Amino acid sequence: MRRVIALALVLLGACSAASPNNPSTPSTAVPRVLYLTHSAGFKHDVLPLSEQIMRDAVARTGAFDVTASADCALISPEALRGWDAVVFYTTGELPVDDASKRALLEFVRSGKGFVGIHSATDTFYQWPEYGEMIGGYFDGHPWHQEVRINVEGPSHPATAHLPPRFSINDEIYQFRNWSRNQVRLLLSLDNASVDVTKPGVNRADRDFALAWTREYGRGRVFYTGLGHEPDVWRDPRYQQHLASGIGWAIGPR
Repeated sequence: MRRVIALALVLLGACSAASPNNPSTPSTAVPRVLYLTHSAGFKHDVLPLSEQIMRDAVARTGAFDVTASADCALISPEALRGWDAVVFYTTGELPVDDASKRALLEFVRSGKGFVGIHSATDTFYQWPEYGEMIGGYFDGHPWHQEVRINVEGPSHPATAHLPPRFSINDEIYQFRNWSRNQVRLLLSLDNASVDVTKPGVNRADRDFALAWTREYGRGRVFYTGLGHEPDVWRDPRYQQHLASGIGWAIGPR
């Protein structure tokens, strides 16, 4: 009888340790990601394709669940509690009130993930805290062509699958209020592959970033400037880049 009781206690302890209510037990739930595609400025033609690829390919590769929506109400303080990371492919001054803006910053600071794709830096110019969080603002796209890209962060999950240098055809941004001293740079433009003297090139230092990460409070921010062209979204290299970048932003579970 004592052996039966002892065995029951052992089994009860094991069940308790594996309980989802036990804070020391890692969560086995699939991370939930919001992909926001609201365009308050220029609307990219690639958005419908990007939503499909995010749901079908990127989510599967990254082992998380993606909800794609253009509804900015999903950035409210209440709605944010349901996400592990928020991904922006947005433009302009989004219809988000001050309470929701504060909630988004706190969401990231508290340990959640934020990811910006392409025109996410062409968003919220009138909200400087957003620019600080994402790491910079769009300042024109001097090149829309095939370019060479240098991998500056070869050990990061978002770039570990890439060779030291590769070519891609996309719209290439430059940024203001950005410095490599304030981020972990992952990808940069190979200046030898473009004309850096053409009109519209604004950076005197000729330092053209294409992807980076940074920490924000206890949270993680990943940004990639690539993603204008449909063929880029269909490229398995880019899908892995996004999946691993989003996974890094979500963090360990």
